[in-house]
Parts: sequence; C-alpha cells; structure tokens
Amino acid sequence: MDLGGFNWSLLTIVGAIVLAVVIAWAALRNRSSRAKIERSEEATRRVYEAEERAHGHESDKGP
Repeated sequence: MDLGGFNWSLLTIVGAIVLAVVIAWAALRNRSSRAKIERSEEATRRVYEAEERAHGHESDKGP
C-alpha cells in the first residue's frame, strides 16, 4: 500500500493549520502592544509640548 500521497496531504493540511494558529497568536499579541505604543507616543508628545512651552517663555524674555 502506497501512503505517500496521504502523508503529503496530511502535512499540507497540518501546515496550513499551524500557520493559521501562528498568525492568530501574533495578531493577538500585537493587539496588546498597540496600547503600549499609543501611551508612549502620548507621553512623548507631552514632553515635546512642555519643551516648546519652556523654550517659548525663554524667547519672550528677550536677549
């Protein structure tokens, strides 16, 4: 009995399932890190705004 074709079909199906699981895992993992990135960007924006206000007040004093 030749099971070569069956083994190849089984590997193809299992490979597709494993790929789908890995993609789903990566998508779920990225979703949680997106919130961290947004918090970091907001904090950076606040720091830049504070620096601009500080430099703006210095230039108002004159030379």
